[in-house]
Amino acid sequence: MKTVSAEHLVKTYDKGEVRALNDLSLDVAEGTVLSVLGPNGAGKTTVVRILATLLQPDSGNAHVAGIDVIKHPDKVREVIGLSGQYAAVDETLTGWDNLVMFGRLYHLGKQQSINRANDLLERFSLTESARRPIKTYSGGMRRRLDLAASLIVQPKVLFLDEPTTGLDPRGRMEMWGVIEELVKGGVTLLLTTQYLEEADQLADEIAVIDRGKVIARGTSDALKKQVGGERLEITIENQDMAKVQEIVARISASPTHVDGRTVSAAVSTGSRALIEALRALDEVHIHPLDIGLKRPSLDDVFLSLTGHVAEETVAEPVKKKRGGKK
Repeated sequence: MKTVSAEHLVKTYDKGEVRALNDLSLDVAEGTVLSVLGPNGAGKTTVVRILATLLQPDSGNAHVAGIDVIKHPDKVREVIGLSGQYAAVDETLTGWDNLVMFGRLYHLGKQQSINRANDLLERFSLTESARRPIKTYSGGMRRRLDLAASLIVQPKVLFLDEPTTGLDPRGRMEMWGVIEELVKGGVTLLLTTQYLEEADQLADEIAVIDRGKVIARGTSDALKKQVGGERLEITIENQDMAKVQEIVARISASPTHVDGRTVSAAVSTGSRALIEALRALDEVHIHPLDIGLKRPSLDDVFLSLTGHVAEETVAEPVKKKRGGKK
């Protein structure tokens, strides 16, 4: 069963001059996690806003939990939770006050709002800071509180729009742990991100979007294969470059690439390739300055799939038909 589905979504801005979504279709099966992966400007936030009933498409249709998001937005809002890129909390209030306020806004009774706030503060390890103003919270604490607020009504479907934006590595890891716990509880999740490793960690499937359309979809392993998997990289100083190329080519059975004093090639055997390379280099008395396995990055994915790196983009201008108005 597809808990979330979107078909042929189109969304334009500036009187149709800029196309944010360009015939985009995707779906999320019940109880699974789909990560929508792409750079800024690719259309990630636009599709989330449409599915969360905050924005209407120019054409196409979308359903959440079997409910038409255009015809019945109020019913959709009863079954979803949404956490955007920036914490939607009142900085002058305490964490506890914010959650109780959200409960009341969702028409929960006073005591039910209090009980739910206390439960969520404990779940997200915020009990000790519950009575402090939000302005004293760290970035990671604010993100956790914002996510807690999105769960006040215990949603069937959760939309997380770049939930770890602006967090340091430790904060990102903490947020991943929180999200993984939610998934274990059976929530259907659509997650947008710019980080391939985040999608790799959290998602059952990944949809890569660029310029408003899905350009690839599959499991993490499937996408890695599309971009060549891991690469073995060896950097040397004043030693035999030809010999290093020969070793790398033998281990990888793939074409080698030379960049300055670094030799690299795609490998499929992971750490075993690294061990073989070290042994082979030692046998010919070559001591590398650096050696390692490089996992595919978002740039690698986009360069392979689109021909351009995953830099910040803008929505695609709509091409005018010949003879149309200017």
